[in-house]
Amino acid sequence: MDLNLLRVLDALLQESSVTAAAQRLGTSPPSVSRYLSRLRRMSGDPLLVRAGQGLVPTPRAADIRDQLHALLDQADQILRPGTEFDPTKIERTFTVQVSDLFLTGVAVPLLETLQREAPGVNVIFRPEALEGTQALRDGDIDVELGVLSHLDPETHHRSLVTTSMLGIARDTNALFDAPISAQRFADAAHIGISRLAKTRGPIDDALAELGLRRRVAVVVPSHTSAMLLARSTNLIALTAPVWFPSVTPDFGLRTFPIPLELPTVQIGLAWHPRNHADPAHQWFRQRLCETFNGSQPTTALTGDTG
Repeated sequence: MDLNLLRVLDALLQESSVTAAAQRLGTSPPSVSRYLSRLRRMSGDPLLVRAGQGLVPTPRAADIRDQLHALLDQADQILRPGTEFDPTKIERTFTVQVSDLFLTGVAVPLLETLQREAPGVNVIFRPEALEGTQALRDGDIDVELGVLSHLDPETHHRSLVTTSMLGIARDTNALFDAPISAQRFADAAHIGISRLAKTRGPIDDALAELGLRRRVAVVVPSHTSAMLLARSTNLIALTAPVWFPSVTPDFGLRTFPIPLELPTVQIGLAWHPRNHADPAHQWFRQRLCETFNGSQPTTALTGDTG
């Protein structure tokens, strides 16, 4: 059934005039007459008959007039923009994939915001085990927060911050007894952080350009485990400014600039197009961005891209 046919019939039943119905529909009277002929053939009923200068509905048309008008109104409601979003009334769970490096600074303030503004919203934080997969496309996660280097072409994303990695060691580490040069940095024993058990990265490339090489004594899958290991040994690890402000002193740790020319790291938020226009998802993304930008001292960026 062509929905336009039903709209023409609705206009005719409301206006009782081919000319008035045409004006209402923004078309010509001959077009409305042709539509009416098709409706009569399809229904097997005249639907509207001449009565003086106007048209009157047949009993069948009169029976369906109100039902037809309500049906078309419901069809219009399906695509009509929703009412203003009220976060206090939503009951929903969002799944966020995030590195433990960023989770440390984000979880508490985000949950405080949700409790205050949207108490019906729950959050599931997932590790980066799904990184490089179609998790966003498949709906396994709602949002990805981290270094975005593996996105599907259709994925929307928003840059949040540009930052540089820092070295970190326990505050009694002998590394702090003198200026930290590239040579002394390379001579120290390192903790590698890789959930894929990689032992080499950009630091090794930068050291190689200087004719230096470091020893990665151990590889762990998360930044949190690296911090715990660094505070109990003389090994050094990597972190970022988003991690250390509130936690480092309590851990007995100390950060230092890495004495190498390293590329900066861009951190952002990614989500699938299916959720782009959803008011609840938009609201949650904005709160997540605000929470993240408020948890670290690096330069914030703005702007959604597709």
